[in-house]
Amino acid sequence: MKDYILKNGKVFNSEKKYFEKKDIFVKDGKIVRMDMDIQQSDVLSIDLEDAIVAPGLIDMHTHIYPLCGMTEDTLPMIDGEAHMFQNGVTTAVDAGSCGCKDFFDFKNRFIDKSKLRILAFINIAHGGMVSLASELEPDNFYVEIAAAIAKEVPEVVGVKTAHYHVGKPFDQEHPAWASVDAAVKAGEIAGKPVMADVQPYLPGRPYEELVLERLRPGDIHTHVYAQQFHILDENNKMKQFMLDARARGTIFDLGHGAGSFWFRNAIPAYEQWFYPDTLSTDLYLHNVNGPAFGLLNIMSKYLNIGMPIEEVLYRTTARPAEVIGHTELGKLEVGMEADIAVLKLHEGKFGFADSGNARMDGKYKLECILTVRNGELVYNPMAYGMPDWKNAPESYHIAPGVIQL
Repeated sequence: MKDYILKNGKVFNSEKKYFEKKDIFVKDGKIVRMDMDIQQSDVLSIDLEDAIVAPGLIDMHTHIYPLCGMTEDTLPMIDGEAHMFQNGVTTAVDAGSCGCKDFFDFKNRFIDKSKLRILAFINIAHGGMVSLASELEPDNFYVEIAAAIAKEVPEVVGVKTAHYHVGKPFDQEHPAWASVDAAVKAGEIAGKPVMADVQPYLPGRPYEELVLERLRPGDIHTHVYAQQFHILDENNKMKQFMLDARARGTIFDLGHGAGSFWFRNAIPAYEQWFYPDTLSTDLYLHNVNGPAFGLLNIMSKYLNIGMPIEEVLYRTTARPAEVIGHTELGKLEVGMEADIAVLKLHEGKFGFADSGNARMDGKYKLECILTVRNGELVYNPMAYGMPDWKNAPESYHIAPGVIQL
């Protein structure tokens, strides 16, 4: 279908964070009209029955390029189009899977060919996460090349640093902040943000220094609620340096993953109004069947932690778009590509797991019932727009190979 009207939905305004009753007229892949009760007799109407009509969701931390020797056959199992579209995600941001060594293979085979919009942070290490050993040695940090790619390739939104020198003593050849400093330098050259995944275990690399000094305002620390980050004091109160870091402009991304989200950190933090700027999955092969599952699971967790639905949607639409410098995304406006997530909010008895295998009970759960990417109905489990089988065209009722006399 090229032309249709989405009717009777609760349209989410992601910039002002409220819902409004509007219809959306999609023509040739674009939103051409948003108004109350649009009537167009020659255009198909799809009744969404008070469902949430949101901008296509943005998952700001994923891993799409095959990691650590995995074959490309793993893609549909993890961050491929099917899984993302089933979660209402129309834009996925790969968080540093590739450095300069593999980036253009990633672009040619995945970014340029996918219906899913794929953006990326480029890894400061030339081998990225395709070869994790590459992230361990400062000689592999190609600052100028990473910066040039980040600056010139439109799909690159920033520079990633991760996994450098974990659990090993620092020495002259391996300074504590070598990876972070290299990524920040590349980010400065390119004029793009840095996303940092840093282990703070050893003396000489304290977490406070990362978020207060090493990262710039607008740079991102991901995995903020992982078990290794002591963001709470002995009385379960937010440490002052976290509040200071937020005030100076450090961005905090959820980055759930297999081992980076713990209720014991996230819930007390939220109760003290320290919330994640962006909700994201860090999705890859080893967490797609839990505990991350997909972006809707992360969003549902935060609904049950207490975050209003308007904030949950904001932090998966307009806010990540702003953080990555793509403010043309994450909103619904006339003239834009029709990237739309239609969601149902269910009430019942549900359970949710964190990365430490602990459970949280909840009564809310989000489900995607329609995903539109560039006007195309790419995920349509409710069969919207299809004729009832009894009234389907004549060709539907004819078996292949049957000769009609």
